[in-house]
Amino acid sequence: MHSHSPSLLAIPGPSVIPERVLRAMHRASPNIYHGELVEMVDTLWPDLKAAARTKHDVAIYIANGHGAWEAALANTIAPGETILALVTGRFGEGWAEIGRRMGITVETIDFGLQSDVDPQRLEERLREDSKGKIKAVLTVQTDTASSVRNDIPALREAINAANHGALFMVDCIASLACDPFEMDEWGVDLMVGACQKGLMTPAGMAFVWFNDRCAATRTNANPSWYWDWTDRANAEIFYQKFGGTAPTHHLYGLREALDMLVHEEGLEACWARHDRIAHTIWSALDAWGPDCMWHNIADPAKRSTAVSAVTTGPGVAGELRAWCENEAGLILGIGLGMADPDSPEYNNYFRIGHMGHQHPPMTLGVLGTIDLALKAQGIPHGGGAVEAATAVLAKSMMDSPKAEKS
Repeated sequence: MHSHSPSLLAIPGPSVIPERVLRAMHRASPNIYHGELVEMVDTLWPDLKAAARTKHDVAIYIANGHGAWEAALANTIAPGETILALVTGRFGEGWAEIGRRMGITVETIDFGLQSDVDPQRLEERLREDSKGKIKAVLTVQTDTASSVRNDIPALREAINAANHGALFMVDCIASLACDPFEMDEWGVDLMVGACQKGLMTPAGMAFVWFNDRCAATRTNANPSWYWDWTDRANAEIFYQKFGGTAPTHHLYGLREALDMLVHEEGLEACWARHDRIAHTIWSALDAWGPDCMWHNIADPAKRSTAVSAVTTGPGVAGELRAWCENEAGLILGIGLGMADPDSPEYNNYFRIGHMGHQHPPMTLGVLGTIDLALKAQGIPHGGGAVEAATAVLAKSMMDSPKAEKS
């Protein structure tokens, strides 16, 4: 049915790429030694720091989020040292697994797939570590699998209350430029991100932001030449910023995306836009349920504004994903980490990504197509979802009338 039209991607990353970003990348390869590219790249560092709300250093890697995880640990933690990973879904555990493969001793506290991190449990564990064996506390702000959003300021308060010296590391790969985040104000020592979600650029670049505490405590760490962030953050020669040839076309795309997010829309407005879009989607999910589908994270205050993880009745999610993609060109996210892919329960979960380049026609198109799929397949569901969504979006836009720019 949709064979002559482009599909609409509604997965939680890679996200939809704006036409402006694609056009910025559509060019011949540039001179990588001097001139336009070198001058343009110098403008990225201040804006990447602005996106993370930090005055501290940032390093760029030609990598995905897993590369950022490894770079963060390689520069701060030595094999045999101990870290504490706070797990609220697949990606907290993923960072922990990287540490294990690097020879780091990894302790985890698993809060399941439907809960955020409990700051009290973190404080209690750190108080038990009277000798300071734990060198770093790792968590995600948003776990893309569960869609939970952890309370980062509360976790910082728990570390302080325990009077513990561990570095505080936060994965913002799914939440950067979507959910509010204040690296310096919230006392985060290290943050990792990637370009393919809220930053609206094709997958291929990852970032590590780190403060002076990270540099001061890396006494035993011995990163390899490629992962060492020293030259990347403060390079004297252009190639040192990237450990070799720069990811030239990605950088042009990133420059355009940062212009859109940081300079034109503004980060606070970007956060507000994601909040409006998220509440619009949640209202539709509420209307379709509760017998048809329901939120993985029950408390709206604990949900990410970048992704919604949904549970359905038996087999409904699988039917929805297949019909939407094959008949209408809408690609929904799988339920990552919720069930074994070979089990029947795997088809009881799906996710809607609403990060990065999102605006009302796109959002309402996603919701309208899901509503169409439910009707076309005769799946019992609550009515009025699209009407509820438009009502929520209209009210939120009236309350915050700044035009949608992204």
